[in-house]
This record gives sequence, C-alpha cells and structure tokens, in this order.
Amino acid sequence: MFTRKDFLRTGSLGLLGLFVGQPDDVLAESYTEPALDANKSWDDIRALFDLDPERIFLNNGTMGPSPKPVIQAVHDRMVFVNKVGKYGGGEKKCRQALASLVHADMDEIAMTHNVTEGINIAAWGLPLKKGDEVILSTHEHVGNAGPWLNLRRLKGIRIKVVPLGKSAEDTLRIIQKAVSKRTKVIAVPHIPCTIGQVLPVNELCAWARSKGIWTVVDGAHGTGMLKLDLQQMQCDVYVSCCHKWLLAPKGTAYLYVRKDFQHQLESLQTGGYSAEHWVLNEKEVYFKGLTESAHKYFYGTQSSPLYFGVTAAVEFQQSIGIERIEARVRELNQQLLEGVKSIKGLDVLTPEEAASRGGVLSVKFRKKDNRAFFDACAAKQITIRYVGESELDCVRISTHFYNSPTEVEQIIREITDYARS
Repeated sequence: MFTRKDFLRTGSLGLLGLFVGQPDDVLAESYTEPALDANKSWDDIRALFDLDPERIFLNNGTMGPSPKPVIQAVHDRMVFVNKVGKYGGGEKKCRQALASLVHADMDEIAMTHNVTEGINIAAWGLPLKKGDEVILSTHEHVGNAGPWLNLRRLKGIRIKVVPLGKSAEDTLRIIQKAVSKRTKVIAVPHIPCTIGQVLPVNELCAWARSKGIWTVVDGAHGTGMLKLDLQQMQCDVYVSCCHKWLLAPKGTAYLYVRKDFQHQLESLQTGGYSAEHWVLNEKEVYFKGLTESAHKYFYGTQSSPLYFGVTAAVEFQQSIGIERIEARVRELNQQLLEGVKSIKGLDVLTPEEAASRGGVLSVKFRKKDNRAFFDACAAKQITIRYVGESELDCVRISTHFYNSPTEVEQIIREITDYARS
C-alpha cells in the first residue's frame, strides 16, 4: 500500500496534513504542490503508477492510469470534505491550471464531465438553422458524431463527411475543398480515436476563421500528449478530456471557448454560478443573464475532489516537463513504427509522416483476424484496443511516457509472430 510517508518522500501531494484547520478558500485555491524532480528517470516516474507489473498497458488512448499524486489529491480532498461538511472549492485553481497548460485564459475554460458533454454544449449552442452544413470526418468517435447527427435529426442541418489524407497537407486540402457556401462549422478531431493521425488543426482553424467558418475541435487525445497553445490554434471551441493523456480522474474534462466567441455560443442550460443575478418572488421576476465567462457553460454542484485531482495531474506533468513528455511519446511511437512497418501482411494505417503522428499507431493484418489478435493479446495480459469504427477492423496501440521501450519491443514481437503464423 502506498502510504502517506511514501507519498511525501516522492515529492508528491500531501494536502490533508498541510491544511487541516485552515479556511476552505485557502485549501481550495492557495496550496502549492512540491515539485517533482524534473531529472527523475522514466523508471522512477513509472514507479509512481499502480500499474500491474504482470500486464503491459498499451491503451492509454482509452483511459490513462492516474499516478499516485493524483489519487492522493482526490483522497485527501474527499477526507477534508467529509471532515468539514463543505463540498465546494478547487474549481478556480483547476481552471487556472488547465489554462496555463493549454495557453488559454481561465475565463475561456469550462469544466465538463467528458468530451461528449462539451461537444453537445457546442453543437446546440451554435446558431445553426435548417440547411446549414457541418463538415465531419470519416474517423469520428461517437462522442463527436452523435451530437451533430442528433442536430441533423431535430433541426435539419446538413452533414458532409470527408476522408483524411495521407499527410497533413493532404488532409488540409481535402477539408478545404469540401467547403461550400452552406458550410458553417468544421467539427473534426485533433487526433481521431481510430488511427491516431494528428490533423493540421492550427492551419485548418486559421484558414476557417479567415473564411468565417466556425471550428469545433474534438481534442480528446490532445491534452497531455502534445504541447498545446489554443490561442495560437485560433479554434473557436476545443473540447478535451482529462482522463486520457493528462492522467487525471475519470469523469473530468474541459471545454475551451475563445473569449470573443462566447457571445455567439449560447448556453441552453443554466444554474448556480452560471447566472449573473436573478430574483424570483411574488412581486418580481428578474434574470440579469449569464456570466461573461466560460462559467456560463457549467453550473451547480461539482466534485471538489475531482478538481483537486485534475490540478494535481496538470502539476505532475508540468513538473516532468510538457516538452519532455511529448518527446518521450513520439520516441516510443517511432520505435513502434520502425518495428512494424516492414512486416509482411501488415498495413500501418497511421501516416508515417512525423507531423501526423503522436502517441497512437493503428495497424491491420491483411489476411488475419484482427479481432483474434486483440483477444490473443488480452489473454497474455497485453492491453491494446480493437477498432471497429468506420469499418476499419484494425488494432490500435497507444504509448505514453510511463511505457518502456521493452514493452514496445514486446508488442512488436507479438505482431511479428502473429503475422508469420
């Protein structure tokens, strides 16, 4: 069991002992996490995860395991909440932490529970009418496809579906060519869940903005894998989760809405903390309106412990170094690519172009059962993902910084042996 003594020795959070008896606003907003040694080896960092040593986990694209500092932060806050009977706190610091990570303003960040929730907020908040066109890709997760398809069903918008190219330049050209006079929104993934191809979102969003087209980016796989600068990206909306590559508590996500776009993206739901001022009694009914920040997109009682966990996840990765993390992710992905690209009978579906790859690689056996390979790996306690979306019938391998070159070599051997069998 990872004890409090162990936790403090690793230079991680120990909130409860530091702040018991202090005011809630101090605990919620003013603590400083002891920095993790930026020079720690990857083996030392790996030791901060409760990963089963008998299992090789290569499915971070579905769920990222939280490191011990994150787990401890959530635990300590839950204990504190029960001690003092106050459930609030931590939201402001959480949004500040996320904003600093992705180069945004805190008032551009709204907290959500998952990416799907954020996409729904964006899709229904845009002033779209019957006949307006939204461009999607052939590689959508249901969380991005579903809201737009439902909008088509209920409001009569048009959806145009485009394929991805073999390179960033090709992808950009395909999307640009698909735009028509009806196009109001380009809503594509930053990194699709299917093959992990990194789309040229900076170039795409800048171009779309010059044409008066709104951009909603499904960034489920962006935060925590790549260094992000959302202001430089010039997207109108970026929706991301915290439980994948950021390794934060499950059920945490955020919605970025560019500050000067918030007046156009309406909030259809409201509640506590999202309204400026209201009066409701027998003599007066008054509603001033929604707050002038991204807080108008989320409201009511939220989980303070989860906010603390997200903040701890951000600070954990910043202590390691975002550039260092991205370099490690790309290094492991390159090792995997080099190990499998020449295997006979195997197609690499993720583009080889470096700019179009991050921490995900999808491969497909031409004449072998891909689902059977997934099952065989599971039997050997190797966790990958089978991809049935878009009728791809392939397998996806996700590598994060806690993975090792040895684990990558193991999955390369499994792929090689299966292809030859």
